[in-house]
Amino acid sequence: MSDLTRFSINQMTVKQLTLPELVAACRDLGVPAVGLWREPVQEYGVEAAAKLVRDAGLTVTTLCRGGFLTAVDPEERAAALADNRRAVDEAAALGTDTLVLVSGGLPPGTKDLRAARERIANALTELAPYAEDHGVKLAIEPLHPMFASDRCVVSTLTQALDLAERFPAHQVGVTVDTYHIWWDDTAPEAIARAGAQHRIHTFQLADWITPLPEGVLNGRGQIGDGAIDMREWQGYVEAAGYTGSIEVELFNEELWARDGREVLAETARRWAENVDV
Repeated sequence: MSDLTRFSINQMTVKQLTLPELVAACRDLGVPAVGLWREPVQEYGVEAAAKLVRDAGLTVTTLCRGGFLTAVDPEERAAALADNRRAVDEAAALGTDTLVLVSGGLPPGTKDLRAARERIANALTELAPYAEDHGVKLAIEPLHPMFASDRCVVSTLTQALDLAERFPAHQVGVTVDTYHIWWDDTAPEAIARAGAQHRIHTFQLADWITPLPEGVLNGRGQIGDGAIDMREWQGYVEAAGYTGSIEVELFNEELWARDGREVLAETARRWAENVDV
């Protein structure tokens, strides 16, 4: 097996594996790190999950996901803030210092993207100090513009940085995900800007393949199968000073229908073939 020192497998890539199965497969294949998702962790039990990964010697690179902070209704906003505080607690319990934020789409009946982003900033005013107190950084993830209405009004790294820069870098930074930014000619400059401020909190890979599936959410391609030059984007983040794990996060029905250990092994091989280690 190639050098996997910086490889991290996001749990969603092989969501057909239970958490114990994922941990066992990582141990057997020499995968050193995982990015976890809240729902399966909660189902298994946060403390039990923390012990499981710790005993296996795995590093938890990220926890996905917090966010969805655009609500207008006061009760919905309060519920979102409470849920994000729980997410911070879970991240701290799992031993990761990075909580990925998917900021949320337009609330029903609204059309003002800028106002929605301002509500995110207002929420972060409360959440960022709480996260710092628990040793957790918040990583705003811009999503491709096709998700702006329903999932994430933050569509570019520049928009993510404009929010993050209102807070200290050790509190709020960004997620750089190739799937969401590869199309954007301004992204390399934004990566350099983020790196200069020490705000690249995680770097994730997924490839862009077409045609997109119905619903588009589960269209992330296996590394090397699509249009994105992974080494190019790795070069940008490393020129900006990033030296951390490189996490693969795929949403793909065809991959989920296959044997999970086989997909994990394939993903590790593709990662090694498409990045410089």
